[in-house]
Amino acid sequence: MSWVQTLAVVVHVLLAASIIGLVLLQRGKGADAGAGFGAGASGTVFGARGSGSFLSRTTAVLATLFFVTSLGLSYLFSQGKEETSVIDRVQPAQTAPAPAQVPALPPTDVLPSVPESTAPAGTPPPATAPVTQPAPAQ
Repeated sequence: MSWVQTLAVVVHVLLAASIIGLVLLQRGKGADAGAGFGAGASGTVFGARGSGSFLSRTTAVLATLFFVTSLGLSYLFSQGKEETSVIDRVQPAQTAPAPAQVPALPPTDVLPSVPESTAPAGTPPPATAPVTQPAPAQ
């Protein structure tokens, strides 16, 4: 991962944490009934109505930045050259060279014909004597 990708991820996580914090700081719609009776709204830093608009605007800006960094991260990580699949990491097998041409067998009509045996159909074929090689001369 390059330093640009790392920086974008860090900014993205910080934006997400900031949005969570700002949403938790905001008051719900049901809290306005208590503020109408003077429930300490005048003692706040932003005044009676200032905190709601400030926190809402800040949340909207951070949400927009969050979406922009999301799109930026998807673009950055789609441009990576690394293989992400195990199949992409496997090296293709080396193919063996093609076998040499085997000469074709002679046609069967050239082979000498074998005389048909006169043995009955149920008997096994006659055994042939094993061929022995002459001993090498010393």
